[in-house]
Amino acid sequence: MRAAFFDLDKTVIAKTSVVALGPQLHARGFIRRRTLVRAVVGQLMFLWFGADQNKMEKIRRDMLKIAKGWNRNDVRQLVTETLHDVIEPLIYREALELIDYHRAQGDEVWIVSSSPAEIVEPFADIVGANGAIASRGKVDDMDRYTGELEFFCQGANKAVAIRELAAERGIDLTESSAYSDSETDVPMLEVVGHPFAVNPDRTLTKIAHEREWPTLIFDHPVRANSRRAPSTPFAVGMAVLAVAALLGRSKFKSKTLS
Repeated sequence: MRAAFFDLDKTVIAKTSVVALGPQLHARGFIRRRTLVRAVVGQLMFLWFGADQNKMEKIRRDMLKIAKGWNRNDVRQLVTETLHDVIEPLIYREALELIDYHRAQGDEVWIVSSSPAEIVEPFADIVGANGAIASRGKVDDMDRYTGELEFFCQGANKAVAIRELAAERGIDLTESSAYSDSETDVPMLEVVGHPFAVNPDRTLTKIAHEREWPTLIFDHPVRANSRRAPSTPFAVGMAVLAVAALLGRSKFKSKTLS
């Protein structure tokens, strides 16, 4: 069995999912306005410069501090009520077409993200993925976040989780694909036979060039329910890319498609 593993932020959607929910978190009293403004600034920095290991670690610490004391069920309720309005419009059309392509080929599709499972799992349902691998926060007896993590799905941990999933489900990673935008996801890209750099940050752009990994640009956000039969030049080119990769042509190279 083959699988396709997709990073979420800046790969399948145009923003970081947690920041996209920021206004709703503020409106419902989860965070202060100052925190929201800082999150927006951080989002702009992330979009422009990307995030290395140190930046991701700071993001992790800040989010744990902010979320401490939140009730997990309240967060799930917020996501359920706002996901279609807030997150779904950020989905890249190109990502949807590629997800549909993999599913048509009989591949499993998994969303792999450092964002909380409470966000990533329902999003995986929206795009028709088999499931999600995501960060999991610890909760106390009252179902409130403690400010600690049970599992942080970032960096090398993504590769560990993918290997564990592959062992459980009989997935052949040498024939599988992975898609991500960030240098922190190099371990995730290395664990499969067919890695793709999507909207890559500066460091990943360099790594992809050195290792001859195909580079793709996604830049057309749409809603998941706007799926249609592939007919655009991008869709045709993407199908060629995917077929070449899935047939095991390891030297196949691609530049940006538009």
